[in-house]
Amino acid sequence: MSKNPSATFDPQEDKLREECGVFGIFGIDNAASLTALGLHALQHRGQEACGIATFDGKRFHTERHLGLVGDNFTGADPSERLPGYISIGHNRYSTAGQTVLRNVQPLFAEIGTGGFALAHNGHITNAYTIRERLVKDGAIFQSTSDTETVIHLVARAREGGFIDRFISAIRQVEGGYAFVGMAENSLLGVRDRLGIRPLIIGRLGDSYLLASETCALDMIGAEFVREVDPGEVVVINADGIRSYRAFPETASRPCIFEFVYFARPDSVVGGKSVYDVRKRMGERLAEETPADVDVIIPVPDSGVPAALGFAQAAGVPFELGIIRNHYVGRTFIQPTQAVRDMGVRLKHSANRAMIAGKRVLLVDDSIVRGTTSTKIVRMIKAAGATEVHFRSASPPIRFPDHYGIDMPTTEKLIAANYSLADMTNMLEVDSLGFLSIEGLYWAMGEKYRTEGAPQYTDHCFTGQYPTALVDRDRKLAGTPQLSLLTEVA
Repeated sequence: MSKNPSATFDPQEDKLREECGVFGIFGIDNAASLTALGLHALQHRGQEACGIATFDGKRFHTERHLGLVGDNFTGADPSERLPGYISIGHNRYSTAGQTVLRNVQPLFAEIGTGGFALAHNGHITNAYTIRERLVKDGAIFQSTSDTETVIHLVARAREGGFIDRFISAIRQVEGGYAFVGMAENSLLGVRDRLGIRPLIIGRLGDSYLLASETCALDMIGAEFVREVDPGEVVVINADGIRSYRAFPETASRPCIFEFVYFARPDSVVGGKSVYDVRKRMGERLAEETPADVDVIIPVPDSGVPAALGFAQAAGVPFELGIIRNHYVGRTFIQPTQAVRDMGVRLKHSANRAMIAGKRVLLVDDSIVRGTTSTKIVRMIKAAGATEVHFRSASPPIRFPDHYGIDMPTTEKLIAANYSLADMTNMLEVDSLGFLSIEGLYWAMGEKYRTEGAPQYTDHCFTGQYPTALVDRDRKLAGTPQLSLLTEVA
């Protein structure tokens, strides 16, 4: 078993933390092997833990680890130790508390209808409240994951078969989520009623699969079928695909951060190429916040498409002025405080030949706390830049997230507490600029807050949360809650 990465995680790193990745497949003999490949493609969505569960027609098999997919599911064929024709998998990033093995997914339980395995991307915003009620009623929880709340709700439902009970459970939870599960010789998936968290359906020969992103389909040579609709429950078994409507149809509100940062650039989300959208963000950024500079440099890797779009729109050379070391892991960069302080230099090196004597404009996908951004600016200045300008390819982040993103509290978000002039001074740059919310929507081919136009879950920029935040409101009201910390899947 690999070392627990959370023990070496730097909480001050100026990047949003990915959510989680889920994958499931039905109707193929080496299901676990394909699930491992799918999780590998989704590794960017969670790097702290991974797990796979399978069903062989008689028994469930599970294997869960702390660490990366490649460290735990390589070598011998995973299907040899995890036999079955149905499989689900999960890449985990926990956004609260410490990652421990009991919280690694998929979670499994024997309930009244038989075995049930479940994996989850997102966050249930009334999990504390439901958990408190269940514990008072005698429920015994084995983890601190909000995913287990759904398992208990399914187990306690009394009417109908498994699917009826599962839908009954889903209707009791609020938030943004995508679940994949296994039960009754079936693979199942569900998206929250607004489609905040992504989930797609693919096909490989006669087999169907579920995944967080299309890049997982590309990894195994599968074809894209469609997205799971908001509020839809899909059941895949020997009879094909059946669809159930867990909630009344409503306008979807996908998470806007899939386009800004989370999704892999080669994925397609909501019918849009993530790479193309990010380039358009850079194009609009150049129009909204121009600068008289000699070179455009991306902050790797997430700032590359936007920086390329900015450079093309502005007619300024694009150069890789920062070289990222892809072989530095979290464990390596954390052994002492002295090494921790030089973490940026271990991960990023200045390409002095592209910087010295030039007016440099840095482009990144977003600015969260500002800590790493400041270190990168200092590194560029030390490499001989005569001026350093900074641009964010997304609007200022002023509000925390409650749907599965590890977003700092308002007090730690630099844009929530300081003016543009103050942030410019704090980042030690000659100028600072952000993409407007209207520009972000433009990059996606939409119009912001226009009647009839698609809207997104953009609360981190606007403060407009699309669902009830039951647990947060109880906390703000001072209502006593369980002492156990509910983690985000």
